[in-house]
Amino acid sequence: MAEELILQQGQKAEQYQSIIPQIQAIIEDETDVIANLANICAALKQQFDWFWIGFYLVKDNELVLGPFQGPIACTRIAIGRGVCGSAWQQQQVIIVPDVDQFPGHIACSSASRSEIVLPIMKNGECLGVLDIDSSELNQFDEVDAKYLKQLIAMIENFI
Repeated sequence: MAEELILQQGQKAEQYQSIIPQIQAIIEDETDVIANLANICAALKQQFDWFWIGFYLVKDNELVLGPFQGPIACTRIAIGRGVCGSAWQQQQVIIVPDVDQFPGHIACSSASRSEIVLPIMKNGECLGVLDIDSSELNQFDEVDAKYLKQLIAMIENFI
């Protein structure tokens, strides 16, 4: 396992192209899901310094807070509620340029301004979501979606 990350400066795509193989190296020999999700959060937080990044896992028909980096967060989210619950229900990536414009947005922190949520799927079932918040408007776009989907594919292999 890598002891430290090599952080890349420059364009967003270059940063993802650098960090994703490092994340793969960190998680490839570890079988514990929580340990892997925790290290993924830490690596992404170090590289991008987003306001909040974390996982919500489906348990007893609700999303329950999993490993994360950032301020304390909402613990449980119902299906269809907020951006995370909507991504779970719709089983698709949701990019929100301005969270104040998203109907039903759950404001765990007023400092969150934009968000991207990606569902984690296995055998046609959503097992959780990756949730990333930024303190800046319009932080996330299709570049983020493209590379974060690659990361989700890695997660789907071990979850």
